[in-house]
Amino acid sequence: MAIVIFHNPNCSKSRAALDLIRAAGQEPTVVPYLGTGWTRPQLQALFAAADLRPRDALRSARGPARELGLLDEGTSDETILDAMVAHPELVERPLVCSPKGVRLCRPPERVRDLL
Repeated sequence: MAIVIFHNPNCSKSRAALDLIRAAGQEPTVVPYLGTGWTRPQLQALFAAADLRPRDALRSARGPARELGLLDEGTSDETILDAMVAHPELVERPLVCSPKGVRLCRPPERVRDLL
């Protein structure tokens, strides 16, 4: 299995993780998830492999999370997943998959464990 990075080229953390992968001599499959979007099964599989709950991967600093009420403590994982499918930018980035596992690479240096 090749390395896959779910990438947002406008995000400095995502660009840094991609640079680290390439500096290690790997050429990953780059998935521009803002354009392709997410499916619920895809997110569920990625989060399960990374041992994350949807709330753990919710981009809360910027974007519509607050306006959608997703930051409220009682918001269910199901509601957050539905919102992530409808608004791909709600997923924190970058998510990286490799033969060594799946990880949310924030900070970008976390990608080194996957190389």
